[in-house]
Amino acid sequence: MLSVSIASPGTLTFPPKPKSSIPKTSFTGLRIHHLCPQRLPSQTTSFRKPPASSSVVTMAKREEEMKEIRAKTTEEINDEVVELKGELLMLRLQKSVRNEFKSSEFRRMRKRIARMLTVKREREMEEGVNKRLSRKLDRQWKKSIVVKPPPSLIKLREQEAAEEAEKSAA
Repeated sequence: MLSVSIASPGTLTFPPKPKSSIPKTSFTGLRIHHLCPQRLPSQTTSFRKPPASSSVVTMAKREEEMKEIRAKTTEEINDEVVELKGELLMLRLQKSVRNEFKSSEFRRMRKRIARMLTVKREREMEEGVNKRLSRKLDRQWKKSIVVKPPPSLIKLREQEAAEEAEKSAA
């Protein structure tokens, strides 16, 4: 059911309306209300939940990955974060050049980096390092990073060198 009411300072009078849940305002103009019955919970759309077995498997993988990360030293974590950020840069370059790549790798790498940084921060908290000092240490660490090509780029260069060696040998 659609009801239309015109709110103007003119001399028109309307029969009294039933009390509505809409608050009174000083709005003068055309107001259109679409009145519809409330939906029952059974009528609302429901989103399908994935099967419980698949979520258990992914959770197990995540826990396994966290155990693997926690087994590493802080220096190893820092080195791997730098490598993963380089790989992320390479993926962005591949995307910009429109090369073939797996788009799922973006999310996977970002999540892995986040997990590693989380473990690093947990260790700092255990040592009693506050947030402010942690950020200061992070800035110092980022300045001390020596830029080196990511492993995928090194592998690509090695493959190109091998192909050139085969061409020159033939």
